[in-house]
Amino acid sequence: MTANRPTIAIAFHSGFGHTAVLAEAVARGAAEAGADVVQVAVDTVTEEQWAQLDAADAIVFGSPTYMGTASAAFHTFAEATSKRWFTSAWADKLAAGFTNSGSKAGDKHHTLNYFQTLAAQHGMNWVNLGLHPGWNSTTASEQDLNRLGYFTGVGASTPVDGDASTVHKADIATAEHLGERVTKQAAIVAAGRIALAV
Repeated sequence: MTANRPTIAIAFHSGFGHTAVLAEAVARGAAEAGADVVQVAVDTVTEEQWAQLDAADAIVFGSPTYMGTASAAFHTFAEATSKRWFTSAWADKLAAGFTNSGSKAGDKHHTLNYFQTLAAQHGMNWVNLGLHPGWNSTTASEQDLNRLGYFTGVGASTPVDGDASTVHKADIATAEHLGERVTKQAAIVAAGRIALAV
C-alpha cells in the first residue's frame, strides 16, 4: 500500500462472462473509492500475479456457483494457495467475496461461505456486504441494492441462457458497493496500523 492508497486484488473465475462483469464492477467501485486494483483470472494466474496477490491489502474472491459451490477452476486456485497458508503470507489481509448463479437462490450462500472459510484458514479478516436486503417489501424494487438479500457478500442472479450483457444492473451496483466498502475498510485498517506503529 502506498500513502494510504490500498491495493485491492480481485481473484476470480468466470465460466461464461457473468462473474467477470461482477469482477469489473468490484474493481470499479474500489478504484472510485481510491484503491489501486489488480484483477487476477485464477484459471490463468501467473507468478507475477501471485506476487500481486501476496502484496495486496485485500483480496476479493469471485466465482460462479456451480452445483452448490465455487467452480472447479476456483477450487484448483484455492488449493494452490496452500503454499501461502504454510507461511501465513495472507494473514491479516482483508477478504470479501461475490458469486453468480442462474437461480435467485441457487445455493450461492454455500459459495460465499466457502470463500469465508478459505479466508479464515489464511487468517484473513472478512468484510461483509454491509447492506440491508432490498426487494423484500411491497414498496421495494428489483432495482434495490442487495436485491437477493445476501449479507456475507454479493449474490447475483443471471439467466442461464443470457450472455454477459444480461447481468442485472442492481447486482452490478451491489458489486460496486462491495469494492467501495472493502477499499474503505482497508484504509481504516492501514490507518490503525500506522497509529499503532504495527
